[in-house]
Amino acid sequence: MPDKPSVLFVCVHNAGRSQMAAGWLTHLAGDAVEVRSAGSAPKDAVNPAAVAAMAEVGIDISQQTPKVLTPEAVQSSDVVITMGCGDACPFHPGKRYLDWQLEDPAGKGVEAVRPIRDEIRGHVERLLAELLPARADA
Repeated sequence: MPDKPSVLFVCVHNAGRSQMAAGWLTHLAGDAVEVRSAGSAPKDAVNPAAVAAMAEVGIDISQQTPKVLTPEAVQSSDVVITMGCGDACPFHPGKRYLDWQLEDPAGKGVEAVRPIRDEIRGHVERLLAELLPARADA
């Protein structure tokens, strides 16, 4: 793993789960990790309930925009974390792949998105402890 690992979060619409995960990792890791997110069929905007749920914990993802998943994004990432994108996720040998089984927040209100947000935080904290073990010991 390089000095500054890069992580790509992928879900279908890049409007909810992957955006929240990217927000958490950016918030918790600062500049120590390069963070990307993308979707196999991106929406036009980030889910407003995801934006609201993240704002409740002091993380602003309102300026993020869903991005299309490209083979280049996968190739330039050390860890690729999928969240329900299925067969649409490109595979590159030598990359570390994780699949987080998370409920899709699409069409849900902020009350229903909060537990998903909190579950994502737990996953991100565990990932961060693996990526930057010295930091976790500090």
